[in-house]
Amino acid sequence: MSFADVLIVGGGHGGAQAALALRQRGFEGRIVMIAREAWLPYERPPLSKDYLAGTRPFEKMLIRPEKYWADRSVDIRTRCAVVSIAPQLRSVELSDGSRLDYHTLIWAAGGDPRRLPCEGADLDGVHSIRTRGDVDRIRAQLDGGVRQVAVIGGGYIGLEAAAVFRTMGLPVTVIEREDRVLSRVAGAELSEFYEAEHRRQGVDLLLGHEVEALRGDDQGRVRAVALADGGEIEADLVIAGIGIVPAVGPLLSAGAAGTNGVDVDEFCRTSLDDTYAIGDCAAHANAYAQNKVIRLESVQNATDMATTVAKHLTGERVPYDTIPWFWSNQYDLRLQTVGFSSEDDEAILRGDPDSRSFSVVYLRDGRVAAVDCVNATRDYAQGRRLIEAQSEPDRDALADPEVALKSLL
Repeated sequence: MSFADVLIVGGGHGGAQAALALRQRGFEGRIVMIAREAWLPYERPPLSKDYLAGTRPFEKMLIRPEKYWADRSVDIRTRCAVVSIAPQLRSVELSDGSRLDYHTLIWAAGGDPRRLPCEGADLDGVHSIRTRGDVDRIRAQLDGGVRQVAVIGGGYIGLEAAAVFRTMGLPVTVIEREDRVLSRVAGAELSEFYEAEHRRQGVDLLLGHEVEALRGDDQGRVRAVALADGGEIEADLVIAGIGIVPAVGPLLSAGAAGTNGVDVDEFCRTSLDDTYAIGDCAAHANAYAQNKVIRLESVQNATDMATTVAKHLTGERVPYDTIPWFWSNQYDLRLQTVGFSSEDDEAILRGDPDSRSFSVVYLRDGRVAAVDCVNATRDYAQGRRLIEAQSEPDRDALADPEVALKSLL
């Protein structure tokens, strides 16, 4: 059939949740999902953690088994992509040359790894971590022997990968152009803790360094990272963890509004009729980020936006309004973050970082805006309630780890 009542573009968390939520809410129309990869929808967070480490098989990462999708009449077309959209005709052209008409379009295509903007970015041995294929190629190189790893980028992906490689016993250098790691997602106290931890684990951490080029050998394989200050780091495996580029080209070419991704309203609608966008590529005004228009690159955002769209399509107009949350596993540390912090927020340390279990609470105008929790799940759960209540707790009580956060409501 060449028609879909709902066409979902993207086979990640957002696309999968959109299909699941529609069926759970009784939607009986034809659902078609277009997925660029060869596999059914699977969990992405383990890619830089358990799957890279080889401790979690791919089958355990599937969001649902093949039979589940078949039983619910969700047609998933793998190894396929949308190359253009004709919004007036409600039709898309696919990468195999065919066309597919639709009534409603849900764009959940996510993003592509940002390429290193330097000479040598295409050398063998230079990798990103975004798909199963990416990690399979990394693991194949590891099986062939690796002497030195360089990770470019000190965000979640880069640090998680560095932790896995160090656990394997490999020499690792992390190169970050900012003056601290996690600079986009965490406050200075948390950055300092993770910098110290990675150094304690043997990572050579270079902060405030720009990459000028990647150097290769006569066979076209990477051998070193050249720094702007003239230094050179030997490496035969390089991980580029410098963010993503939203995969929204066909949408913008079709006339959808957007600059950094595609713009959506509170119901995840784009400026095109009957066209929604969710997940990493959807730019929205977020109440927990002082109503700034942002993109959120998280599983939580993708799945919650998908649920918002499913509700809207089945007659329930509930705007997207969910407190953001994130997590990261590095070594034996589990970081859980809820809410948004900014450079201007007041940060209150709760507990002793040397104990490897502590939290940082961020206040904006006296109200709890975000909480970073390291091996402190109770603070994470209770801190969320403080954000929801827009609580203005006593600072001394907040700093006392013996005082339960829920008692400050």
